Amino acid sequence: MSFKVAFIGAGSIGFTRNLLRDLLSVPEFRDIEVAFTDINERNLDMVTRLCQRDIDANGLNIKIQSTLDRREAVRDARYVFVVVRVGGLDAFQLDIDIPLKYGIDQCVGDTLCAGGIMYGQRGIPQILEFCKDIREVAEPDCLMLNYANPMAMLTWAANKYGGVRTVGLCHGVQHGHRQIAEVLGLPKEEVDIVCAGINHQTWYIQVKHKGQDLTGQLLEAFERHPVYSKTEKVRIDMLRRFGYYSTESNGHLSEYVPWYRKRPEEIPDWIDLGSWINGETGGYLRVCIEGRNWFETEFPRWMEAPPLEYRPDRRSEEHGSYIIEGLETGRVYRGHFNVVNHGTITNLPPDAIVEVPGYVDRNGINIPRIGDLPLGCAAVCNASITVQRLAVEAAVRGDDMLLRQAMMMDPLVGAVCNPPEIWQMVDEFLVAQERWLPQYGPAIAAAKERLAKGPLLPTRDYKGAARLPVRTVEELKENRREADELASEADKAKQRPAAG
Repeated sequence: MSFKVAFIGAGSIGFTRNLLRDLLSVPEFRDIEVAFTDINERNLDMVTRLCQRDIDANGLNIKIQSTLDRREAVRDARYVFVVVRVGGLDAFQLDIDIPLKYGIDQCVGDTLCAGGIMYGQRGIPQILEFCKDIREVAEPDCLMLNYANPMAMLTWAANKYGGVRTVGLCHGVQHGHRQIAEVLGLPKEEVDIVCAGINHQTWYIQVKHKGQDLTGQLLEAFERHPVYSKTEKVRIDMLRRFGYYSTESNGHLSEYVPWYRKRPEEIPDWIDLGSWINGETGGYLRVCIEGRNWFETEFPRWMEAPPLEYRPDRRSEEHGSYIIEGLETGRVYRGHFNVVNHGTITNLPPDAIVEVPGYVDRNGINIPRIGDLPLGCAAVCNASITVQRLAVEAAVRGDDMLLRQAMMMDPLVGAVCNPPEIWQMVDEFLVAQERWLPQYGPAIAAAKERLAKGPLLPTRDYKGAARLPVRTVEELKENRREADELASEADKAKQRPAAG
């Protein structure tokens, strides 16, 4: 069995190396073609060398095609993984720091809120360029598997405007599934779930054990858990008020809704600093910077360490390799995927990207009908979908008025800022991120003029309610194992210390 798989953004060590291991652990895939591409030559070289060493150590006769030429990488590909971070950590820093001047305190800033909206403005033009290459030189009906955030916005743009079949993939559902099994005191494989909503706001609308529905027992189970009762306060409060547990972490969820991060003095009541994912200001940015610095410094040691083993029992829970396995071998796989709604969830818009159960086999990716979400859950999702729609259209058209409206409609931005503040913040974003926003030329020129002319609204030198300093490489060396895991995992919340 031979076909080609390309990775765009392959310089991302966590995703690329682990997804490749997952894929090459399938016995039938020992002769596939693999291509890596990235715009960062140094990162691409390091990841290629590390992955090629893994391949060789596992006795496979595969030579990675590593190239800065994206078009050549996707040429004749049947599957394309997208694992990019457009703008890198420099742009990510701006996504966190500019909103803080206006009082918007984000933990992650990559899905919704001010940071997620701007991340989408950078990512959508690039996704559409990827789609153009795929349409023109990849295999007919090539499938794009998108791991990049903002998941819903990028997947929406690719399906609506890119002309390429695109499925968005995330590990949030698997996280919550493990938590639910743990608080119920049951093995995960015995707990059957149905999860539905939108990415990072997906709801466990059914939790069963041997046919018995346990959904109504979750609130009490989480409230009495010795760790989660302290680290997941936002999720538990949402469960208390909406009746269903949500997929995303405490830190993620806290910035998607208007209630938990709008008053600086209240933020500590809802978060925990035992792990960044529990709500730390700019926490994901911090661990990404630490992981990058560690990998670049420790790369020679990584090349000396034992290679990854390509074995079925070493595969991760990431959906990507299982989808390809199902399509190519016919083995049935059940997961949760981000797809165009098309009436799957009947009280969410049909054109929105929803995260829902799906089955994969040789007949394709098949999505069962969910019906209506509970009304409150649907209301939360619909508020976010409105922001996503505005942000997607703004990015495609280069329309800064739609961009400003997306910011106004965002739940947390709207809870913290008034319209003049939002207008000025968008001007700052456009100017600061000019090199990644080619579609906004005239709007950027006008923003520069306004910022130069003034008068400007006062902003603050605000570091956030719970900001921790970036650890140095020397500090990271105090726990090499933790630092290695941080740098090597795509899922940087996989290892979570106990509540602090």
